[in-house]
Amino acid sequence: MDRTINTLFMLMTVDGKISTGADDQCDVDTDFPTLPGVAEGLHQYYDLEQHTDLWSFNSARVLTKIGFNTRTTPPSNRSPVSFVLVDNGPHFNQTAIHYLSALLRRVVIVTTQPSYHAYDCDNVDVIHYDRRIDFTDLFTRLHSCYGVERVTIQSGGTLNGILLRAKLLDFVNIVVAPVLVGGSTVSTLIDGPSPTGPGHLADLGVLQLRDCRVLQHSYLNLIYQVVK
Repeated sequence: MDRTINTLFMLMTVDGKISTGADDQCDVDTDFPTLPGVAEGLHQYYDLEQHTDLWSFNSARVLTKIGFNTRTTPPSNRSPVSFVLVDNGPHFNQTAIHYLSALLRRVVIVTTQPSYHAYDCDNVDVIHYDRRIDFTDLFTRLHSCYGVERVTIQSGGTLNGILLRAKLLDFVNIVVAPVLVGGSTVSTLIDGPSPTGPGHLADLGVLQLRDCRVLQHSYLNLIYQVVK
């Protein structure tokens, strides 16, 4: 394969939600620890996360939502993990860029903003695209230019949907929390435009179960390979 092997690794509810509500004040990292019956088993997701790939793909919007633009205290140690971050907002400010540079081995920011600044951080690269990011080209470039073999995807539902439609997901590793959220506008594992029309079946991701583990406190860990 001439691109990276990509695994979608996410925490979701039984009804497929990846947030506890429909606005930016709602967040599973903040809310699940306060929810009896859910909080007790949450550590299992974070334990599994420690064994994911050394390259992680996410969006700047997700990180700014949890406060990266205001983190001024330098991290005590640099992580061996590298991040690929989509930032078309742009959402990151200078504080966030410098914090990420100090926190991570390498940061690759992907954007359509022509004047995006890396603020002279020697381990921060910026990849520009005109108008629209070509994710197939991006994952091919990560493989050929950076030597990246595997990437863990931890982005939001809309970006996950784009990667699914582009056939860029190879594995799905899901931790299911024992809770129902509901709501038609709450973000799910895969969001974005709904498939329509005669050829919509080509947009679906058919999965083959590779492993199913019953975790403690009513959590599940489901691992699939994307076969179509």
